[in-house]
Amino acid sequence: MTLKDIARETGYHVSTVSRALDPRTRATLSDQVVAQIKEAAKRMGYRPNRLAAGLRTKRTKTVGVVIPDISNPLFPPIVRGIEKVLEPLGYVSIIVNTDGRRCREQEMVRVLLEHGVDGIIHAAVERDDPILDEVSRAGVPLVTVNRALEDSSVPGVVNDDADGISKMMAHLISHGHTDIAHIAGPEQLSTGVTRLAAFRAAALEHRLDVPEYHIAQSTALNEENGRRCAQALLSLASPPTAIIAANDRLALGAFEAIRQMGLSCPEDVSVTGFNDYWFLKLIPPGLTTVRVDKQAAGRRSAELLMQLLTDPDNMTETLIVLPVEPVFRGSVAAPKSKALHIEKRAGVP
Repeated sequence: MTLKDIARETGYHVSTVSRALDPRTRATLSDQVVAQIKEAAKRMGYRPNRLAAGLRTKRTKTVGVVIPDISNPLFPPIVRGIEKVLEPLGYVSIIVNTDGRRCREQEMVRVLLEHGVDGIIHAAVERDDPILDEVSRAGVPLVTVNRALEDSSVPGVVNDDADGISKMMAHLISHGHTDIAHIAGPEQLSTGVTRLAAFRAAALEHRLDVPEYHIAQSTALNEENGRRCAQALLSLASPPTAIIAANDRLALGAFEAIRQMGLSCPEDVSVTGFNDYWFLKLIPPGLTTVRVDKQAAGRRSAELLMQLLTDPDNMTETLIVLPVEPVFRGSVAAPKSKALHIEKRAGVP
């Protein structure tokens, strides 16, 4: 079944049929004409031949979406936001998962290039990712989402990390905390570096003296790293009374460490996170965190990519910073005295 068959059936010219079945061009026709042609195409079992169209237009109408961890609740809403932009335009996404490993990320990006994707939305990018030179040489437009590159010329969508960390710091201080630690994200990720810098800046603003041993460096954004870092912080001779984690998974790992050490949150240690996974309100005591608009991040990244594909000379934005919102739950309370805190950690009744 071809466009010519539908043209003969409906009496319209082939070019009119083509425009009616293309989401980008059907607005040039009346609703009645579009409805008639779409109905005929459906009744006759027409399916567009993307391969043939790609040969004509040098476009495959596919977009590669690279995510670091398919099990992380942060990314499905981002992907959904991307699809809400792509689908009405006739594009489909090819999603690849890197498992947070650079070698696998490079392999997956090459697979996308081999499949001839029109563009790539990259949520697993590292700050100085070498594979991006290969993407640039291939002439494939690239947009980052949730993370950014050191190369500021590459468009991206990020969250206001500095504002989120600042709000968490202010919230803890308002509850009387002065011994505040940070579980930092990996150094190779923009979110890890930006949120650590924001933590230092917020401490300076509030005139808090934060010793270096109150900053624990994670190597991956997962619960295991959160548990390891929290255990190290809470085993110090002068442990913190509060922990700002660089993301929610690190914070959940801190919850586990607190329980394993015979402590409780927030009575002994207050904890905050970043991202606001939907299920956090269901896990006692409820994590105080920073809510990011995940679907908006995906949507804006797809819009940036579409502009790169259709009108790159009129790009007005290269880095979009989305606002964030603090979410206050039960994981923050006023600190006990340091003496009582240390005694309980040591098992003194």
